[in-house]
Order: sequence, then C-alpha cells, then structure tokens
Amino acid sequence: MVKAYSAALWTTRLVLAVVFFWNVSCALAFIVDPAAYVAGFELAGVAGEVLVRGMGILFLMWNATYPLAIWHPGRYRHLLLIVMVQQLIGVVGETWMWLTLPPGHDALALTGQRFILFDALGLALMVIALVFMAIFKPRSPA
Repeated sequence: MVKAYSAALWTTRLVLAVVFFWNVSCALAFIVDPAAYVAGFELAGVAGEVLVRGMGILFLMWNATYPLAIWHPGRYRHLLLIVMVQQLIGVVGETWMWLTLPPGHDALALTGQRFILFDALGLALMVIALVFMAIFKPRSPA
C-alpha cells in the first residue's frame, strides 16, 4: 500500500507540474508578447496589450499555490484542494462567459473554448490524482 501511495503522490506531482507549466507558459507569453494575443480577445492597441499583460500577471498570481503542492501534495493537501477550487472557478467562469457571449464574436468564442478545455482537462487530471491519493493513502493502525 505504501508503494501505491508513493506512486499516487508522484502522479499527483506530475499532474500538478504539467498544469503549472502550462499556466506559467501562458502567463509568460501574455507578459512578454501581449500583442500576439490581443486579437483573440477582440482587443487592439496599447489598452489591449496592457489588459493581456495584466492577465498574464494574474495567471502568475493564481499559480503561487502550486510549488508547495507539487513538492508534497500529501502534506499540503489543503493547497491541492485550493488549486482544484481555482481550476473549478476557472472552468465555471469561463463557461459562463462563453455561454453568454452574443453571436458574432468568433475569435473571442474560440479563445474562451481553449481556456475552458485547458482548465477542464487540468481539473479532471487533478481530481483523478486526488482520488488515487485517497484510495492508496496508508491507514494508521487503530
């Protein structure tokens, strides 16, 4: 059971690290080259670049909880749960924005779909990892 729990911990670390890498890569891309992304948000000019760069900074803030959770997801389970709640908020909020988007905003709809897919996949992987951790967690003797 201990080996299975160790494998579950490492799987959880891997899942968190992949999502963290995706998030930070996106954040840095938004920060370093916001002009490349403004059209996907139906924005333009300096104001659009500032908004996209600001989103990148928010992504970095959002990911501040990941390093400790990656380091030891069993010990810092509360951070793992916080990360999962953040992902859930992302999926629900992005889905709501996408569903309420009026017709004629194809670029924005496509961008929203990408964010929904990305965050939903990350959340699903985290839930699976957490379930494995719970299943294989060694039980202390009574």
